[in-house]
Amino acid sequence: MTFVLVHGACHGGWCWSRVAPLLRAAGHDVFTPTLTGFGERAHLLTADVGPATVVQDVVAVLECEELTDVVLVGHSFGALVALGVADRVPERLARLVILDGVLVDPGQPGFAGLPPEAARERTAQAAGGPTYPPPPATNFGVSDPSDLAWLQRRLTPHPLRTYTEPFGLRAPLGNGVPTTYVRCTDPVYTPVDAAEAIVAREGWERRELATGHDAMITAPELTAQMLLS
Repeated sequence: MTFVLVHGACHGGWCWSRVAPLLRAAGHDVFTPTLTGFGERAHLLTADVGPATVVQDVVAVLECEELTDVVLVGHSFGALVALGVADRVPERLARLVILDGVLVDPGQPGFAGLPPEAARERTAQAAGGPTYPPPPATNFGVSDPSDLAWLQRRLTPHPLRTYTEPFGLRAPLGNGVPTTYVRCTDPVYTPVDAAEAIVAREGWERRELATGHDAMITAPELTAQMLLS
């Protein structure tokens, strides 16, 4: 089996560094691409980086590595990227796994999947520029002091256009690829509460993980077990 793990807002492929070895040890291929403008690719961030950019990042991995039967995992903001990829190359995917992800209706921008106050805050923080700054690491459901320090020093600014412009998602979401939504429940990450209604409407499989929003950091073993199941 091949896993492609897509990170969330302000993160990078580095955030999967505790999960990827567990999946590889179980005999699977794992790719953890970093989207343009994030992580070690932060120097590539420009005002032009938008939904089409980050979807193409992942599509390019699938095509250049000639991957098929892929389990594509999208965490948080990465859910929108994963759904955009499913619209582009569904024939390469075996399953989508949305990990505590932001969901929107077709045609809506990412901010539509967040509380209005969150969208206003991030827009204000951008102050007319192309990015908003990373939030405190505590926002991601991480409490261990060493994990918080590890996370905080790696977070990078997020390209605003990826939230203000639609991903052009089509109905039904997932483009017919079997989809599982995994909700992190300890603590609950309230900014993605609106996703629950969409999950129910789409009839997706729903599971829960008893850990915080950044499950790949706070509970890598549980996260790997869930993906392997």
